[in-house]
Amino acid sequence: MNKYFHTGLLALLLTCSTHAVLAAPLVFITEAYPPYNFSDDNILRGIAVDILVAASQNTEQPVKRSDIQLLPWARGYHSVQKNPNTVLFSTTRTPAREKLFKWAGPIAETRVVLMARKDRHIKIDSPADLLAYRIGAIREDIGEQAVRALGVGQEQLLLSANADALSRQLDAGRIDLWAYEENVAYWFLRNAGFETAEYEDVYLLEQGELWFAFNLHVTDERIQQLQNGIDALHKTVGTFGKSRYDDILLNYL
Repeated sequence: MNKYFHTGLLALLLTCSTHAVLAAPLVFITEAYPPYNFSDDNILRGIAVDILVAASQNTEQPVKRSDIQLLPWARGYHSVQKNPNTVLFSTTRTPAREKLFKWAGPIAETRVVLMARKDRHIKIDSPADLLAYRIGAIREDIGEQAVRALGVGQEQLLLSANADALSRQLDAGRIDLWAYEENVAYWFLRNAGFETAEYEDVYLLEQGELWFAFNLHVTDERIQQLQNGIDALHKTVGTFGKSRYDDILLNYL
């Protein structure tokens, strides 16, 4: 009797343990990526943050700003691939990343570009032209992945976890080009006190959309709950724009 009792108890504990993992709260991870996600006086704000907070209100796990973790991009990117019940945003959805995550969104359209000082008069007509320049990028960011795909080698790259540092290195001429999301790059340049009219994007690397990227073990049901909330923002009439989603965009762009 004891043998069967212990066997049954073990099976029950394993079942409960598995259920607990699946039902654990989602951990939302983001980076400093304004205007989509950023810290303002220790409060997380931005287009993606506002969308997440609003869209999650009718899910089993309403999200508060204080629930979201702010991490360097590379750390968050690897963490969400390894750890169940984790979500990363704002993540550019690309064919190379498609099978690494499950997805909800989109958050917004995005353009990843090569930024340069106008007085450098840099002109990029083809990927081969990139071989003449020193390029800065955030480690594991879509900008780094895009230039590597075009044949840019490690010796040409200056990788950092800090976008503010890259904006200053671009201004000082320590890098010739900065591979980054267009709106985010201009935000950091402006925040550093530089005149944005003195910079230009000289090459389009990627054009697509930003999404919420879920670990592959998150259930489809939980992802669909957030997706339904995002869809509802597009369908609900806004105060200033056509929809609540447009209201959020207008608050930052």
